[in-house]
Amino acid sequence: MTALSTKILIIDDEAPIRDVLSASLRDEGYQVFLAHDGESGLKAIREVQPDIVFQDIWMPGKYDGIEVLTLARKEFPHVEFVMISGHGTIETAVKATKLGAWDFIEKPLSMDKILIVISNIMSYQQQKEEKALLLNKLRKSIALIGEAPAIIATKQIIARVAPTNSWVLIQGEVGSGKKLVAENIHYMSPRASRPFVDINCGGVPEDLLASEIFGIEKGAMPGVERTKKGKLDLAAGGTLFIAEIAEMNKEAQAKLLAYLDEKKYTRVGSTETVENDVRVIAASSKDLDKEVKEGRFREDLYYRLNVIPFRVPSLKEHAEDIPVLSSYFADNVARESGYPKKAFSEQAMAHMISYQWPGNVRELKNFIERVYILTPGDFVDLHDVRFAGLVDQGDGKSMDLQDLSTFREARAQFEKEYLLKKIAENSGNISRTAEVIGLERSYLHRKIKAYGIDSKDN
Repeated sequence: MTALSTKILIIDDEAPIRDVLSASLRDEGYQVFLAHDGESGLKAIREVQPDIVFQDIWMPGKYDGIEVLTLARKEFPHVEFVMISGHGTIETAVKATKLGAWDFIEKPLSMDKILIVISNIMSYQQQKEEKALLLNKLRKSIALIGEAPAIIATKQIIARVAPTNSWVLIQGEVGSGKKLVAENIHYMSPRASRPFVDINCGGVPEDLLASEIFGIEKGAMPGVERTKKGKLDLAAGGTLFIAEIAEMNKEAQAKLLAYLDEKKYTRVGSTETVENDVRVIAASSKDLDKEVKEGRFREDLYYRLNVIPFRVPSLKEHAEDIPVLSSYFADNVARESGYPKKAFSEQAMAHMISYQWPGNVRELKNFIERVYILTPGDFVDLHDVRFAGLVDQGDGKSMDLQDLSTFREARAQFEKEYLLKKIAENSGNISRTAEVIGLERSYLHRKIKAYGIDSKDN
């Protein structure tokens, strides 16, 4: 937003005020438009759609300045109004501000103050535009990928839920995208400019969970030498996402229920009440209804959170989205790691679609990254996805990654199977294999010996 692109409308029944102010603003490079009363001012706002309006409060005719402000703010919320008056009162200034005016300036007008106000408005508008661009970019980066009926239904629920302030309970299998759904709800809501804070109850020691969420007072525990803010403090005005809430202990459950009821809480070890407005979105990969029936989760908290429940579908429920998801993850890997984009054969993709994906979308994402690391060429075929660990259902033809306890073991297993495959492709010719895969022949011999691979030395 620059002076040349900024449109300013002056609404005042005094011609000398209009003339002097418009001349000064035009000298500063602004586009200036004029109106002599409230009715012509409203017409000019609709026709010009200015960025800033300077208008007198007391004007003859159908509308005074306060009435113009009231009507225009509803129709043009992006326009900023600065009220001017030669005989204003504090009550009038307060009323104008409550109705949405940016500022109130008394006559005789100070040009220095006028220019400072314009500068502040332009700076604010610039920040708002930059924030909107960043927010749109963020929304695109966390968009739910896929057009299967189950995903379309999930997107529709998010669109209905996001504008509200209701609590949300998300259930679904591990890796199905519950946090991504929570992020979409937050960044499509009026709270989008406020923090999104998350905590995983399964990753915090049970005796520390309440202090992590609600904060802890200085001296409440040995070693706590200063008051520490909790996740609720950090999420002020925004959203707190509580993952794996089924793992929350009874103490934290009771404190959370009290917060949902009253919007107030106390830090651990404190008697002081903290009032805070935070939207809570909870998620669980366990069946919370079952957890309630078996006495592990509070029934009253379950129903308090379950205002808007929905379930994220597992990947096998929208397997038709695997090609587009794979392409999306492949683009990310290629961009972030510098790999050329790889093409998947029809057989490889068919095998991926038929796989059950117990780890859901998260497993697919990690698998695509592994394929890029382990496949040297630009074409991914059926043997490549098997080599990367995609086991045929029940055939055991490929390695079971769950049996590999360390990264070193996994790397060694990958290297061994990779070398076996490449040596076989080159009919056992070690020299040719070394040339194809870009290794020194002597180094390849050492690897073959280390892994106990039978080969003929050609």
